[in-house]
Amino acid sequence: MKPQRETYPIEVAGVKRNLPLFEVAPGVRIAVLNILGDTEFVQACSKALAEKLSEVEYDVLVTAEAKSIPLAHALSVETQKPYIVLRKSYKPYMGVALSAETLSITTGKPQTLYIDEKDQEILKGKRVILLDDVISTGSTLQGMRLLMEKAGSETVGETAILTEGESAQWRHIIALGHLPLFTN
Repeated sequence: MKPQRETYPIEVAGVKRNLPLFEVAPGVRIAVLNILGDTEFVQACSKALAEKLSEVEYDVLVTAEAKSIPLAHALSVETQKPYIVLRKSYKPYMGVALSAETLSITTGKPQTLYIDEKDQEILKGKRVILLDDVISTGSTLQGMRLLMEKAGSETVGETAILTEGESAQWRHIIALGHLPLFTN
């Protein structure tokens, strides 16, 4: 039997969800948004983000695997812009890949992001929007920005369903909502 877990209610793009709270450090909990398999939520968020991005001139959407991939796909369909997924592990078929290291709040471990050889050609000289499901510490964004520089792209915007933590540092992010950190 699974434990009774405290949740945090949200409403984003007209869709309500109760996010489970998980401890990520002693005395610090976060509300976890997992959009994998949640088609209703992903579709509503992609429509709302497409509207917010309608005034931005860009060529390509870029996300890091894995939880934000459904959002990138749905937003790509909505905006008719291609998307590229930065991988978190290297595979031989990726050829000569570019890489950057980042630290995720959800894993608590360093991760390396990779752009494969074919995607580097697509990104060169393009204006990109960096996309994530939740932006917490900004370390994934930092790694994504670094990779875009290495690929010869210009980052013209950053977007997410939700930001988390200190809201003042995320004013530049195009987001649909904000989550607090929960401290004991």
